[in-house]
Amino acid sequence: MLELRHRGGCPGPGGAVAPPPREGEAAGGDHETESTSDKETDIDDRYGDLDSRTDSDIPEIPPSSDRTPEILKKALSGLSSRWKNWWIRGILTLTMISLFFLIIYMGSFMLMLLVLGIQVKCFHEIITIGYRVYRSYDLPWFRTLSWYFLLCVNYFFYGETVADYFATFVQREEQLQFLIRYHRFISFALYLAGFCMFVLSLVKKHYRLQFYMFAWTHVTLLITVTQSHLVIQNLFEGMIWFLVPISSVICNDITAYLFGFFFGRTPLIKLSPKKTWEGFIGGFFSTVVFGFIAAYMLSKYQYFVCPVEYRSDVNSFVTECEPSELFQLQSYSLPPFLKAVLRRETVSLYPFQIHSIALSTFASLIGPFGGFFASGFKRAFKIKDFANTIPGHGGIMDRFDCQYLMATFVHVYITSFIRGPNPSKVLQQLLVLQPEQQLNIYKTLKTHLIEKGILQPTLKV
Repeated sequence: MLELRHRGGCPGPGGAVAPPPREGEAAGGDHETESTSDKETDIDDRYGDLDSRTDSDIPEIPPSSDRTPEILKKALSGLSSRWKNWWIRGILTLTMISLFFLIIYMGSFMLMLLVLGIQVKCFHEIITIGYRVYRSYDLPWFRTLSWYFLLCVNYFFYGETVADYFATFVQREEQLQFLIRYHRFISFALYLAGFCMFVLSLVKKHYRLQFYMFAWTHVTLLITVTQSHLVIQNLFEGMIWFLVPISSVICNDITAYLFGFFFGRTPLIKLSPKKTWEGFIGGFFSTVVFGFIAAYMLSKYQYFVCPVEYRSDVNSFVTECEPSELFQLQSYSLPPFLKAVLRRETVSLYPFQIHSIALSTFASLIGPFGGFFASGFKRAFKIKDFANTIPGHGGIMDRFDCQYLMATFVHVYITSFIRGPNPSKVLQQLLVLQPEQQLNIYKTLKTHLIEKGILQPTLKV
């Protein structure tokens, strides 16, 4: 039937047969058409086999080797596997939290480097899965182009950050002025070069598979690079907008695990059989309380609440400012039922503590869906963890699958409910302008102030 269709001999509506070749066609036209159709059919069959692959056809990925330190293996050798894993996870968790505190102490720049390092490692873990699954097809340039696109996207996003927050430094460097002025054009040119390289690398027998992997790379970039850029944007708003959301996700992960480990009985979701309702609910209440207390503690210090700014005179990042009303104690009237319980009319809170409830609620109720998404991804490729970087935890992506979703929410929350005009940023943008443009802005502002009666016409400024 397929052959008849290609030949034009398939009956039409009502049993009519398609007309014969038009007059003037070569006598061998039917044979040539048949030969071409057979080739196309053969190609379609080969590619159709790829599209019809089921989950059972996906190549097995060899399990990762156990990287648990030998000293821990010997110390915990007498325990059951369940308790052994509990202790390994606990010890490594405390170690990572300690290192995180050390990096916080070292300042904002080290936190940015940490975010960049985590982004690159997460990208590596996801791309490696794709490479292992499809390596038998010997796709040309797959990993090379993947890392090239990572470089291009990072160049674009970090260039935007430099233009926004380092304007005074850029003004002193003539070469940087050129790069910033044409930053988006350069970024597009770099990406276009990678796009052309991808097209040139296409192999006839692997077209569809190569486009699958092209999409794989771009989705991975969306998950890792875009979200890490938002994390850094949040950090510039003040370290507290970085620490409270991240620590809330960590708290929820730890407390949900503990509640599930000791009290878990009711399965929560099929994608993650070990997740339980007891752990989910216990993690929610614990995270809200933790976020409320952490917000109170951090709101006291300028180091955490002031926007992170680059000072060209000292050539470093500084966190010095007059805290906004968001981080100043306010008195709030209590609801009637709480007045009777607490025996007081008002309570003093930082307004940020109220916002922390929204952040903690998202971290504990919606954030875990990032983990469920990652679980579904791993099940699709028959792997337990993204990697074996951290014993007892898996890969870096296993620890930060919820953080990326949280980063987007915090950024949207700040831009929607918190952010106002930033005088420092406005000043930096004015400094980038040419003197004639600055003079025009000055004249317009002066005229506006005179019209409003704020400035006297004879008063010079």
